[in-house]
Amino acid sequence: MSKEWPLWEIFVRGQHGLSHRHVGSLHAPDAELAIKNARDVYTRRREGLSIWAVRSRDVVASAPLDRGKLFDPANSKIYRHPEFFSIPEEVGPM
Repeated sequence: MSKEWPLWEIFVRGQHGLSHRHVGSLHAPDAELAIKNARDVYTRRREGLSIWAVRSRDVVASAPLDRGKLFDPANSKIYRHPEFFSIPEEVGPM
């Protein structure tokens, strides 16, 4: 058994933001202490509104080499592109 505490990825939602952003990582024995430590390390100026702590081992990501097969199918769906829609004249330039 490892004597090192698990690694946690920390996300903070700022006072004026709508989404959380990744701010860093830290080691902690459990989620509660990870949140408390993250508060002390990543929100020193009281800029945070909420904090998420996610165990690093639970984060799943796509591989950069899989970019083509992951994102290319969207190219066949032109209705998802903004140029597919016409803008009414009363809206004016955007």
